[in-house]
Amino acid sequence: MIIKKPDGRLWEIDLLRGIAVVAMICFHFTYDLKYFSLVDPEVYSGYVVYLSNLIPVTFLILAGVSLTISYSKAKEKLTKKEIKIKYIKRGLEVFFLGMVITIISIIALPELFIIFGILHCIGISIIFSIPFIKYRLTNLFLGFFIVGLGVYLKFFTFDFNFLVPFGFLPHHFASIDYFPIFPWFGVVLIGIAIGNFAFPNAKRSFSIRDFSTNYVIKGMCFIGRHSLLIYFLHQPILIGLIFLLLM
Repeated sequence: MIIKKPDGRLWEIDLLRGIAVVAMICFHFTYDLKYFSLVDPEVYSGYVVYLSNLIPVTFLILAGVSLTISYSKAKEKLTKKEIKIKYIKRGLEVFFLGMVITIISIIALPELFIIFGILHCIGISIIFSIPFIKYRLTNLFLGFFIVGLGVYLKFFTFDFNFLVPFGFLPHHFASIDYFPIFPWFGVVLIGIAIGNFAFPNAKRSFSIRDFSTNYVIKGMCFIGRHSLLIYFLHQPILIGLIFLLLM
């Protein structure tokens, strides 16, 4: 049984991320069809709603798991200061990509533009995770606390907007992609806890049969490894397909 692939990647992580990417594309295509009035508005209900909640949970948990694997590898080569700089840079890079999406959304959908979307959340969560990345139970308990706090905040609105990234919603707030620190940073911390339990020192703590040579799974793993690029490209492609349908 092969435990790790030659390039050091854990194929099951890429597989799960690939499945989440495919689910995201299906969800966004359904949303786009509804937005352009090509399907019954009721289609945006039922299983589609469950899918819309499960997809970001999967991405953010995997972000946390991946942080622990990356950290285990980095601490063998880098000092604590270098590791901190590495994750601050990475977090800022992802946040910057989120800002690019924000600018595009302001042009395309000015009434529903993205204020603090999933890339913003992942970027900030990478930075916020630095002090917690070594812990297991602490992250599990803190993660569930932050999730609970975020759910609690959803019952309120506020007269200010400067804490929108943290989940304090002003009146009449609207955005097509909103993932505030509370509760979603909590999901990342839960992912870190899972990663530290399941993949200590970037190795499995469990046995698993190797399916990575299966052609379907290889394809899904490929998608998972290129999830960020696909995230950027999939919506223009989907909207292009819809315009072809409308011609």
